[in-house]
Amino acid sequence: MATLQLDGVVLARGMRVLQRGLSHSMSAGQITRLRGPNGSGKSTLLRVIAGRLRPAAGAIICQAPRLYIGHADALASARSGRDNLSDWARLNGFDATPDHIAASLQMMSAAGFADIPARQLSRGQRRRLALARLLLGPPDALWLLDEPNAGLDGPASVRLDDLISRHLDGGGMVIAATHLPLAPTHKGSDLVLADPQ
Repeated sequence: MATLQLDGVVLARGMRVLQRGLSHSMSAGQITRLRGPNGSGKSTLLRVIAGRLRPAAGAIICQAPRLYIGHADALASARSGRDNLSDWARLNGFDATPDHIAASLQMMSAAGFADIPARQLSRGQRRRLALARLLLGPPDALWLLDEPNAGLDGPASVRLDDLISRHLDGGGMVIAATHLPLAPTHKGSDLVLADPQ
């Protein structure tokens, strides 16, 4: 069973300590909503769990594949949304067929603009493409989402909730930094970061 364990994690940015002694655990099918004031280290913690940054101290034990969607949508501006998904899957070693990519786009209502260069799309459309990538990964993955609702309108937010709920019901895990309601049908837990000042 996939699990995540944070044990005494210390977060730092430069020489400034943001958080000390963070401990938290979760297992398959669970969601953690990461909360705290601006500058408390929410994005830093997500990057640390994703393996993109190192903690200043402490240990992170994760038995699941990790998929990170940050503030930046990380789309190649000259490539279409469909090509961006295909490129992302290939770079991450996922075998995503054209049908699999089409289903991912459909889930986020992104099929209608999937063949337009990303630079011509709105913020919300780019966000929907970025989130559609999650469906190309393993079903037991830990999704690390930084403000996933950013730029989404009401219907797209509902689709995101559905996407997360299906992932949790299938045995995946989610940690999301958000100030908004997210996947409200799954109770989950909150990990609240204190103001470092």
